[in-house]
Amino acid sequence: MIWNRLWYEGHPLALALTPLALLYCAAVWLRRQAYRLGLRRVHRMGVPVIVVGNITAGGTGKTPLIAWLAARLREQGYRPGIIARGYGGRARHWPQQVRPDSDPRTVGDEPVLLARRTGCPMAVGPDRVAAARALLQHSDCDILISDDGLQHYALARDIEIAVVDGDRRYGNGLCLPAGPLREPRSRLQEVNLIVCHGTPGRGEFGMHYVAGQLINVHDHEQRLDPDQLRGRQVDAVAGIGHPERFYRLLERQGLNCRKQRSFRDHHAYSETDFDFADAHTPVVMTEKDAVKCERLARDNLWYLPIQAELDPRLETRLQRLLPQSRHPREGGDPVTTAVSGSRPTPG
Repeated sequence: MIWNRLWYEGHPLALALTPLALLYCAAVWLRRQAYRLGLRRVHRMGVPVIVVGNITAGGTGKTPLIAWLAARLREQGYRPGIIARGYGGRARHWPQQVRPDSDPRTVGDEPVLLARRTGCPMAVGPDRVAAARALLQHSDCDILISDDGLQHYALARDIEIAVVDGDRRYGNGLCLPAGPLREPRSRLQEVNLIVCHGTPGRGEFGMHYVAGQLINVHDHEQRLDPDQLRGRQVDAVAGIGHPERFYRLLERQGLNCRKQRSFRDHHAYSETDFDFADAHTPVVMTEKDAVKCERLARDNLWYLPIQAELDPRLETRLQRLLPQSRHPREGGDPVTTAVSGSRPTPG
């Protein structure tokens, strides 16, 4: 895609777009200052809020990290709830409550996936404050995880976690539209934790994926160990932010991908998207893709579930941060404190 070439492959057009990038950075700074100075209101929900986000456009691995985080919080006695944008959802009214059987066409694919994987109550909508209020009204959660909420400053946060793609990092280092940055790299100096999907750099906690058994998209009781497909050809599709990473994961599982078809992130699949594949060759996809393909009349679709494994020091650091931010749930919406604090380094 043109943006990948522009942002990550040194395309000369990036230089021509640099003036627009500077204007974008200025607008981002002014918006942030408006929240810092109290010109725009920051809302506190009365429960701790953990924001998981990134400073680059596109996928970095936030969804598996959020599933990991929800599980760790439950182990520590919390009742976590999740809020998100619901990107790709076409609901007429927001916010929307998300359940494991929700229609991804209405609420978005990643929320349905998170609801299934975590079992947590979840609400989505463009207005994160409204989504948080709706979730607290309809559930007993006592801590919130905000998916992709780093730039949504109207919602106060107690802990910020930024996720970095270890392969692509920050591309050409420029802000949108000349580069992939939503905010300047200096923003990372203010978050509490940086998680790197891949080989971590200084001050970062590493994260990698562990694959499970292949699961049939229509019949989740049908499972295949990747070893059972060694020596056989499979086809692969991916509608995610970084499809090449998924294809490499399949190769590491010993799968021989005959054909690969990449689509835009959050792609809405149709029958014609699989015209390249025959009816007998297994077609392997991500779990996020699978939630949108359950309505398709093909029985040779399989997905590869993954779980995030993280540097054990991250959990230790998280435990240190949580007691500082935990406070009783309140019914009101008091005026809030600063948006973020200083970032500790791994130790």
